[in-house]
Amino acid sequence: MAGARIYFDHNATTPLDPAVVEAMAEAMRDTFGNPSSVHHFGQRAKAALDGARAAVAALIGGQPDEIVFTSGGSEADNFALRGVAEALAPTGRKHFVASVIEHEAVLNTLKALERRGWTTTLLPVTSDGLVEADALRASIAPETALVSVMHANNEIGTIQPIGELAAIAHAQGALFHTDAVQSVGKIPIDVRALGVDLLSLSGHKNYGPKGIGALWIRRGTRVSATITGGRQEKNRRAGTENVPAIVGLGVAARIALERLQPGAEEGARIAALRDRLEVGVERGVSGVAVSGAAAARVPNTSNISFEGIEAESLLIALDLEGVAVSTGSACSSGTLEPSHVLQAMGYGATRARSSLRFSLGHGNTTSEVDRVVELLPRLVERLRAVTDQRAQHEAVLNTAGRAAL
Repeated sequence: MAGARIYFDHNATTPLDPAVVEAMAEAMRDTFGNPSSVHHFGQRAKAALDGARAAVAALIGGQPDEIVFTSGGSEADNFALRGVAEALAPTGRKHFVASVIEHEAVLNTLKALERRGWTTTLLPVTSDGLVEADALRASIAPETALVSVMHANNEIGTIQPIGELAAIAHAQGALFHTDAVQSVGKIPIDVRALGVDLLSLSGHKNYGPKGIGALWIRRGTRVSATITGGRQEKNRRAGTENVPAIVGLGVAARIALERLQPGAEEGARIAALRDRLEVGVERGVSGVAVSGAAAARVPNTSNISFEGIEAESLLIALDLEGVAVSTGSACSSGTLEPSHVLQAMGYGATRARSSLRFSLGHGNTTSEVDRVVELLPRLVERLRAVTDQRAQHEAVLNTAGRAAL
């Protein structure tokens, strides 16, 4: 392998921004007090939390007191669903609506709630991976407590019409939650404009640390605490706060907001790289297709299927050449099941198993994209030849087996 390694798996996790590393190291060294303590050391830690809370709120257009820090996006999703379930159960609203392509943090939480007596309706998506407003109108009911539809999909990057969907939910008296883990920091977000009641985000998808995230809860929204104990986070999540990680999240949020300002053009730069990748692959490799390309997408994500090969084999071949990509959600790695997202879009298991996700980030360059475009034709041709040889061998064995009968 020649040259430095190329990282095209930013939807799984992002590298820490150097400024985040520096801020976290300083916090671990100097800001060691307990934020609940009233003395100098405690109040210094509390001030650090307050600053990070304000930064996260500013990134999404919320208010600092609406931010609750969590251990990550999965906990934030759990908090939203379970918290609303418990808070609204006495009202008789024990029905949830979500899209069929949600992250497993949502889908598996809904399954757990179903075992306790709640019901769920999963909305279908179009061939571009979008939830249609009419599907929600047909599924929502007087007993619906919450509608949960992700803002941007982690596998294909499509952006949902959240504002329209949230308005439908509110017209029926239901709350609306969006998992924005894959959109926060990539595109401008204003929770007021979206019209949502709850929004989940994660630090490590946005050049911050792992193990930290947040749930934005619109002021006045009824949500029960799911972790009980002390009075941290305004009685909404007990436990001493992870000050260094929260500081890191705050710095990452400030950097993300700067990159989203008009004139920064970081999103446009990454989108141009993604488009260059897609055009190059389509020109150089036959039998490829980009999933969700006709819909609005976050600028960094491309899901490409390669006819006639197993994506995992291509992933390994690329890794041996120093290129990191993925076959879909990092939380589903190791599973033999094809992507539930691609299957929900109407693609068969064969296409789902032949798809790779390329997710670009701040450090990627044109030369890296060109390197991957250069590599893929040779690797795909070699893997297709292996697949053809295997198919011919199996055909010979089957013929011999029938003759023996």
